[in-house]
Amino acid sequence: MTAVTTTAAVPVTVAEERPQVRRRRRLSPGRRLPATRLAGPLLLLALWAAASAAGRLDTGAIPAPWTVLESGVHLWTDGTLSNDILTSLQRAGSGFAIGLTAGVVLALASGLSRTGEALIDGTVQLNRAIPTLGLIPLFILWLGIGETFKIAIIAIVVYIPIYLNTHAALSGIDHRFVELAEVQGLSKFQFIRQIVIPGALPGFFVGLRLGVTGSWLGLVVLEQINATSGLGYMMFQAQNYGQSDVILVGLLIYGVFGLISDSAVRLVERRVLSWRRTLSS
Repeated sequence: MTAVTTTAAVPVTVAEERPQVRRRRRLSPGRRLPATRLAGPLLLLALWAAASAAGRLDTGAIPAPWTVLESGVHLWTDGTLSNDILTSLQRAGSGFAIGLTAGVVLALASGLSRTGEALIDGTVQLNRAIPTLGLIPLFILWLGIGETFKIAIIAIVVYIPIYLNTHAALSGIDHRFVELAEVQGLSKFQFIRQIVIPGALPGFFVGLRLGVTGSWLGLVVLEQINATSGLGYMMFQAQNYGQSDVILVGLLIYGVFGLISDSAVRLVERRVLSWRRTLSS
């Protein structure tokens, strides 16, 4: 009877000595390959192709994927598409650079100074409440109907989310870190480099992703106003001639550019904020 009791107790002892491995809870797999983000678009493309092959779609309204591809290749070979893409990239890049600079500078000036916040934050909130595309007629009167007003509108679309999220991150820095900096006797430069910048980066990247997306959303509208080139102009001309395949070419290129730019920002964010532990990391 004693032997039976001893034998039964051995597995219990072993089980108690076995280390317990805690699994981290997460909402999604942490280190996903960038290619996995293509799963959804590829599935949508497959459904589109299957519906077109089965004759479920009106080819006059939604052409088949191979028809859109053929139109895109034709536009590229005659030089039209490449020129329109280059023009759109230049407009988006110029407006994005100006908006990024303005958003960061204004957020730092407002977040690090009470005077700056009193002068800047209310003005930005007022600008935020005004529909940006509603400023187009006024900007045309101020800047003319050329490239300048297009770049200015894109800059406004970009700077607002960057400012708001960066300013919110600066305002959300724990006051204990500020007190620690005072105790350590950090200079103004050291305080900004060691406390302000790390605390503001998460919010800045959120605003940056919104700004990148906003630059493309604004561009598709602006390029249909007194433009002679660009993807939006190409789509506007295709609308006049009922070329739905060309319109889809433009929309797909906008979507690809948006996905690539957002993925690039997320990649930089993952590297810069590698120290941060989140549910998805």
